[in-house]
Amino acid sequence: MTKYAALFPGQGSQNKNMFESYEKNIIFNECITKSSQILGYDISKTIQDDSKLNNTIYTQPIMVATSIAMWNVWLNKINIMPQFAAGHSLGEYSALVANQTLSLEDCLNIVTERARFMVDAMTGVQGGMAAIMSNNPEMNLSETVEKVCKELSNDKEIIQPVNYNSKNQIVIAGHKSLIDSCESEFKAQGVKRVIILPVSVAAHSSIMKSCSDKLFKALNNINILEKECLFPIIHNADASIKDSKLDIINSLCDQVCNPVLWEKTIEKIYSENIDNFIEVGPGKVLAGLNSKILTNKDGVTSSSIDNYESINQVIGCM
Repeated sequence: MTKYAALFPGQGSQNKNMFESYEKNIIFNECITKSSQILGYDISKTIQDDSKLNNTIYTQPIMVATSIAMWNVWLNKINIMPQFAAGHSLGEYSALVANQTLSLEDCLNIVTERARFMVDAMTGVQGGMAAIMSNNPEMNLSETVEKVCKELSNDKEIIQPVNYNSKNQIVIAGHKSLIDSCESEFKAQGVKRVIILPVSVAAHSSIMKSCSDKLFKALNNINILEKECLFPIIHNADASIKDSKLDIINSLCDQVCNPVLWEKTIEKIYSENIDNFIEVGPGKVLAGLNSKILTNKDGVTSSSIDNYESINQVIGCM
């Protein structure tokens, strides 16, 4: 059996049909039922309401519950732990449940608080996010994005790179006025596309500093398993493994108000001789990013189990 890394998606991969192929699976349903009891609302019904499904207060815990439900089904099928795991932004919390650093109950409660803290941090601020895309192999996109963001930011309003997803995709976040008006400047620098994202929270920007401070206090009040976890996680903040409770907490708090270093995270896992990646959760966003990050790397496979019928196929290819 090929060694593999498990990847957990973040907010934005949710959709109202994400339970369809798993709805007859007992293991999946047990996790969703348990999660619903913890959260105090029926997740299966909630995801049918777009106004709630796409409301960050609901989205964050629902994404964790769904990813862990799929993880439980996957692990029951394969019965082999990954060598590493990582999660994109919110997905890092799913990874921490999967390796038993956090209990499902503690995690669902903490991500619900995290969502509230993020919303609170935007009080009085109109925020936004945008994806900056380039298909020019000669362009250093990170330098270009950092340069434009620095030039457009001022004492009152800022935009910053917040997700280094691949060499040709970086997400920025900050004040809405700058997000809405930045396209012409990026295009002038040779960027191919600027896609405004349908969000109002400036995630992973410095605007989230108050969220980080509140999250630190909340995380210190829950049980965090340190060195006895099932497998290591490569954290977003600096693409490294954390062993102690304090380091894990600091990393999660840094993550919420600093950039997600996703490209470096995947490159770190690949450098450990792992070339098989399984995305565990709704959607195929991370599998798609892998094709950009590890392009021209021989033998790399990136699969998604967002559809129950694909699990046996994925296992057969490992």
